[in-house]
Amino acid sequence: MEFISDDLKSYLLKYCDPEDDLLKNIDRETNLKVSMPRMLSGHYQGRVLSMLSKMIMPDRILEIGTFTGYATLCLAEGLNANGVIHTIDINAELEDMVRANFAKSPLNGNIAYHIGNAVRIIPEINEVFDIVFIDADKKNNGTYYSLVIDKLRSGGVIIIDNVLWSGKVLDEKTDTNTAIITNFNKMVSEDQRVEKLILPVRDGLFIVRKK
Repeated sequence: MEFISDDLKSYLLKYCDPEDDLLKNIDRETNLKVSMPRMLSGHYQGRVLSMLSKMIMPDRILEIGTFTGYATLCLAEGLNANGVIHTIDINAELEDMVRANFAKSPLNGNIAYHIGNAVRIIPEINEVFDIVFIDADKKNNGTYYSLVIDKLRSGGVIIIDNVLWSGKVLDEKTDTNTAIITNFNKMVSEDQRVEKLILPVRDGLFIVRKK
């Protein structure tokens, strides 16, 4: 399901800030060389992530699911001067590409890139986070949420991607993956520790603010 028309997509892009050359190149190279390139956040969602980060002005960000580093760099744009974004990905095959992408950015020194299982790595990162972005294997969304909620400061924000699952969350008969997304969304909606809303940006961003 496409939530908005191609014409409206073009209009939205026309009136938001452009990507810089590095982000354009990451988008292009991802689409040319990497399987499942649609996992990349892309121009409009990238500007949404950048804007949220700049509004919060974080010292510490955690990203679960680096992919090729596009969203990492967008989120990093809002970091304070000495801020750090910790980003975790299990796919070691993309490591060289991702490190090369980061090395081209003036924000490279603000990025801590971890390769491995996020369930193991998250407890090892001794930080209090201002923003957490969850965009990895959807079956573990609930696990990641549980691992990070106590590491998030009061007033901090968790952003979860793909919570509308191409509109399949509206189907009466759901497959296993859709049921996982739906159950996660229900769990978050019932969590009284947070304020929450879903933005219909691309495939759905759940914005969760810790009270």
